[in-house]
Amino acid sequence: MKRIISVLLLGIAIFTFAFSSPALAADTVNGAKVFAANCASCHAGGKNLVQANKSLKKDDLEKYGLYSAEAIISQVTNGKNAMPAFKGRLKAEQIEDVAAYVLEQADKGW
Repeated sequence: MKRIISVLLLGIAIFTFAFSSPALAADTVNGAKVFAANCASCHAGGKNLVQANKSLKKDDLEKYGLYSAEAIISQVTNGKNAMPAFKGRLKAEQIEDVAAYVLEQADKGW
């Protein structure tokens, strides 16, 4: 019985690490650099200079369904409304790093 439980726990651990979200492996230090170079002109301090009511603050991200790495990655990659797409300008890894950075800063209150 102990062996079965050990094997199951090992399987769960392997599955968890093998299929974990890419945002968990993202580099927020690099995300901060990419954000400063590409995003801060419109989103300095988590604000939104184009549409003030749609900031990068946690409450606004939650309100507009953007409080997840996947949602932010999609927004940055594809753009929407006044926000340009960064698909051709940034690598997927850089966009993942920016998403992780934005979530980290939103959690800290910018």
